[in-house]
Amino acid sequence: MSRYLALIIPVLLIGSFTTKAQTRTDKLYTVSGVGTSIPIGDAADIFGPKISTTLGLNLGLGNGGLFLYPKFSLHAFTYNAARPDEDFTYTAQNGRATTYLLNVALGYRKMVGKFAFYGFAGGGGGYILTPRAQVNNALSEVTLSNQSHFMPMLEGGAGVEYSLGGLSIFTEASYMNGFQKIQDRNFTTMPLTFGIKPNLSKLFNK
Repeated sequence: MSRYLALIIPVLLIGSFTTKAQTRTDKLYTVSGVGTSIPIGDAADIFGPKISTTLGLNLGLGNGGLFLYPKFSLHAFTYNAARPDEDFTYTAQNGRATTYLLNVALGYRKMVGKFAFYGFAGGGGGYILTPRAQVNNALSEVTLSNQSHFMPMLEGGAGVEYSLGGLSIFTEASYMNGFQKIQDRNFTTMPLTFGIKPNLSKLFNK
């Protein structure tokens, strides 16, 4: 993750110094996207990609390209446990894991005609729910439950937007690194998102 941030942060800093008077009147966008999240490294042993959704805001800072990027992400994964959880005898297979993550990032956007290129880096966290199964052979019953994992998180990424006037369409890729382990594995994943960013600035400029 440190190497990834080492690439993102200089891009943001260089852009802020090399771009002069990039005056912007569009200071507020909402972000709505769908996509998937691909587990990386050890996380791929137990997690698999499914569907993801993202809701957030792009709030312009000053008259340049800097913006604040808070967002809420819900990522769904397939889940196949490698070992039983504590106090459980069986491993959950073909299950579903879900994240509820809130991250806040600082980004920089560079306009080129109707296109915009941006990068961002920040952090936050939330909860990841993983399934568990307990079997009662005497009663022929299987009890399903979820284990909640609190997950501090760092995220860095980049994206491209195309302006259609009152809204922009975008595609974005990022790298998420968690700081708690699940099944003795680091939670690391790469979200890929496609969506729209309606421009709400005019509502506040009247």
